[in-house]
Amino acid sequence: MTLDDYESVSELTAHVRQLKAEAATLTPILAGRKVWMLNSTARGGGVAEMLPKIVSLLRELGVECEWAVIHSDVPEFFTLTKRLHNLIHGRGEPDLTSEDAALYEAVNRENADSLRAHLGPRDILVVHDPQPLPCGTMLRRDLGIYTVWRCHIGLDEQLEATRAAWEFLQPWIKGYHHSVFSEVEYIPEYLAGHVSIIHPAVDPLSHKNRELSPHKLVGVLSNAALAIEHQPVLTDPFDHPARRLQADGAFEPATWPEEIGLLYRPIVTQVSRWDYLKGFGPLLEAFVRLKKRLQDGRDLEPRTKRRLELVRLVMAGPEPDSIQDDPEAQDVLRELCDAYRGLDEVLQRDVVLLSLPMASRKENALMVNALQRCATVVVQNSIREGFGLTATEAMWKRVPVMGTHACGLRHQIRDGLDGRLVVDAEDTESIADTLDGMLADPVERDRWARSAQRRVHDEFLIFGQVRKWLQVFATCAERRLW
Repeated sequence: MTLDDYESVSELTAHVRQLKAEAATLTPILAGRKVWMLNSTARGGGVAEMLPKIVSLLRELGVECEWAVIHSDVPEFFTLTKRLHNLIHGRGEPDLTSEDAALYEAVNRENADSLRAHLGPRDILVVHDPQPLPCGTMLRRDLGIYTVWRCHIGLDEQLEATRAAWEFLQPWIKGYHHSVFSEVEYIPEYLAGHVSIIHPAVDPLSHKNRELSPHKLVGVLSNAALAIEHQPVLTDPFDHPARRLQADGAFEPATWPEEIGLLYRPIVTQVSRWDYLKGFGPLLEAFVRLKKRLQDGRDLEPRTKRRLELVRLVMAGPEPDSIQDDPEAQDVLRELCDAYRGLDEVLQRDVVLLSLPMASRKENALMVNALQRCATVVVQNSIREGFGLTATEAMWKRVPVMGTHACGLRHQIRDGLDGRLVVDAEDTESIADTLDGMLADPVERDRWARSAQRRVHDEFLIFGQVRKWLQVFATCAERRLW
């Protein structure tokens, strides 16, 4: 997909022209320099999804750009970096040790050594998130290259856990020329004055976000085994279909033991990585509370009763063993599976846990796209959230969204204007009440969805993100610090 393809779409034309005009001024400043993007995984999560398109657009605009991913066969390394991730979000025991520091440095030294031969002294290295953070400092020392640290996570308050994480990372962060954060609230005090703010953004024509005609939508659902093929469809079944948790704990095709009802029923959907901080557990408890309102003796209107009878919860995430840098995923999914198996048979029929294969980026993206478009309400019940592109994606699709007051979500969703926010992601009664109100009011849902799509159009599309990166790179080059 080229910039000309995007420009041909009427609602994207102005964005693309603005990007091209700014690039015409800034790209020549970068002549003779190559930009490198370095992160911890090639698939799974927002960073890995954003980078290919950012790299592609920068290349099309005339910037030499490459993408690299660190690797480690030491599982304890990703256990450590997951602990750091949680500590930055205020969770976990702040007991980082000298052994942790040695492991962190050793794995990054191996990766820095592997990268060194590919980098030139005039290159710009952008390192994403804490996992490969020391690589940038090491390579700056070794080669004198310009380094930028891009942090996608953070917390808008200082706790013992967050202080421990930032103190552990400080020696490596201080080795960078510049840093980029998603929100002002996430910046540690020792970086004040040396930071840019760049919001994550969505690619509006990607497989995950592009429009799906009714025929295409039904085709994706059928190909992915998310719906039964009631009539022949043009496209072939996916090699790796979605799989659904069964009462016996096994994962089988998602149409078993019956269709989910994505095209017919009210559907509440959350699609995220399997992470404790995504609030899957409280969401499940809240949905059970919502369904039990049918039996609590309330005098319900017939339409309300019918809606509560039909509504289903879909919780979907990637195959947990497909993402190297997230070792907690299997534990989170295992706990959700146990909670599901503890439900009575009637509730089990109305709760759907989906494992989405990652073998094909395109197929996975199309599954997520279809699931979000079939939702009556998309939920992002994050306890902590650096930004929350799953909310942005649903907003762009004009699907009503319920989020939380986690910093990244409240910067996107204006409560009562672009969707609804709950104050506490672990307050199951409040979540149930908010979902009940949203499901009961189609007029407001449509109003929120229209406003949300406009907000993404104005603030969170990839063209603005690439423009800001060009500005950062050009500033780096003009400073002539290397």
